[in-house]
Amino acid sequence: MRYLPHSDHERADMLSVIGVETTADLFARVPKSALLTESVDLPRHAPEFLVEAHMKALAARNHAAGDGPFFIGAGAYRHHVPASVDHLIQRSEWLTAYTPYQPEVSQGTLQMLFEFQTQVAHLTGMEVANASMYDGSTATAEAVLMARRLTRRNRIVLSGGLHPHYRDVVRTYLGDGPDLVCLPASPEGQGDILNRIDVETAAIVVQTPDFYGHLRNLKAAADAAHAAGALLIVVVTEVISLGLIEAPGTLGADIVVCEGQSIGNALNYGGPHVGLMATRKEFIRQMPGRLCGETVDADGTRGFVLTLSTREQHIRREKATSNICTNAGLCALAFSIHLSLLGESGLRRLARLNHANAIALARALSATPGVRLLNKSFFNEMTIDIGRPAAPVIERLAARGILAGLPVSRLEPGDPRVDSLIVLAATELTTKADISALTEALEEALK
Repeated sequence: MRYLPHSDHERADMLSVIGVETTADLFARVPKSALLTESVDLPRHAPEFLVEAHMKALAARNHAAGDGPFFIGAGAYRHHVPASVDHLIQRSEWLTAYTPYQPEVSQGTLQMLFEFQTQVAHLTGMEVANASMYDGSTATAEAVLMARRLTRRNRIVLSGGLHPHYRDVVRTYLGDGPDLVCLPASPEGQGDILNRIDVETAAIVVQTPDFYGHLRNLKAAADAAHAAGALLIVVVTEVISLGLIEAPGTLGADIVVCEGQSIGNALNYGGPHVGLMATRKEFIRQMPGRLCGETVDADGTRGFVLTLSTREQHIRREKATSNICTNAGLCALAFSIHLSLLGESGLRRLARLNHANAIALARALSATPGVRLLNKSFFNEMTIDIGRPAAPVIERLAARGILAGLPVSRLEPGDPRVDSLIVLAATELTTKADISALTEALEEALK
């Protein structure tokens, strides 16, 4: 039986109000050349149970991240998400809640966002954080715009180790003008970003661990930027690394942006993600998004308020700090729940486990004939050079059920220097059997 939400009588009433006789009359002004002359080539209707069986068969053709050895990272990582996270975010009071436009009646949502901000500030070593951004890439672009407002300069220098997608998003926001300097890919080192800072520079953007897995000397970058009156923007795509490496804020970062997907949020075919942004208290008025604060009411009872909504796009429009219209609230909640369950000691143990598995992976790859490891330092991600085009090798291993990482040429097409490079990641879910399967298959493929 077809599902029809309206009866024939109801349809007739609606057509009468509109002033037409048939549904076809609604499309009278559509040019005949734009209308289909034949039926759409789709299967005929079928019983619900047969449709379900058909859809399940299609879904079974997918190779999910957990179906075999998985070493893909590059900005989106496979981590374990406790079942309690999904259970809690699906409670109706969270799942149906929207952005707190009436903050006085959104105390639960505001308290959650306040706790989220506190967690992000502690993680990044900064003084203040906002109530989430869309994702890491757009947060990076917003940080660049923020730096321009703060310094009243326009020149931005992007490190060659910045994720190519993040670079492209910044370029979309700023355009391809002379004030945006995108340094060439630097798979084996920092590049010359510190030598590109001058008195016109608003900010330099450095990622750590960078796209190729290298840990970066943030203190040297901060000192060089500040000496020229510029700001240091630090990007972190693997937020779990902050459980082990020193917080960017303690090393001199002015703005820190992260992709928070690794905590509480599964891969989900590419999204949604959650962007984190933190900065110094003195810069708070130029921070995009919104800020939740803690206060007391007339009776002295603890309460939460929407302290700042610096975007003001509903009032100032083109003069607004930002045109971000909302926050990634549900993903921020998942992040906050997972991090609360871990606690500080749990996050540190999780980070150590990721790093230990990455060390095991690096050792196995270094012992594989035909493979050269490019990293001297890393957290849970690294780059190898296999001396031949990497994309076909990755495809051959995928055909064997091994997702062996990302060929850099996929994100940096046309750059012959990266054709033979593969970026791989290990997480707490990576097993010794996974690593053995990868290295054995890779050695065979390279013979």
